[in-house]
Amino acid sequence: MSPTVIAAAAVGASGFLGFKGNMAAAKAARQTAEYNAKVQENEAILLQRAKVDEENQLRNQSERLISSQRVATAASGITMSGSPMQALADTYFNTEYDALKIQYASDIQQTQKISAATLLRAEGAARSSALRTRAYQSLLESGSKAARLV
Repeated sequence: MSPTVIAAAAVGASGFLGFKGNMAAAKAARQTAEYNAKVQENEAILLQRAKVDEENQLRNQSERLISSQRVATAASGITMSGSPMQALADTYFNTEYDALKIQYASDIQQTQKISAATLLRAEGAARSSALRTRAYQSLLESGSKAARLV
């Protein structure tokens, strides 16, 4: 075998190894992005659960406050009308308002996590595509170099 044929084969093998390496990197980039996106989606679920717990705690505390207001009103001998009734209504309305704020914050946080997951997938796809292009480019370049040597 002539030295040029050996050199051409070495260039071809090098190009093929570059191709395989870049294709493996493309697959790894895609898998990493998918993993990170799943982490973001799982965090969104955990945030939702935490906000549901927070809302439940708010409602439980509100029920205790309402019970205390009723007991205090009854103990004082005042009927549940007028100002005591207004205080009770204020407690109910404030609880609902606070619950809505918790739900809104939860929606925002979940949307941020889902958006981050979507962005991670898009970035991973772009990185993967760039690496696949680089893989084919290295294969073509090595073929071109090998052809020039022969």
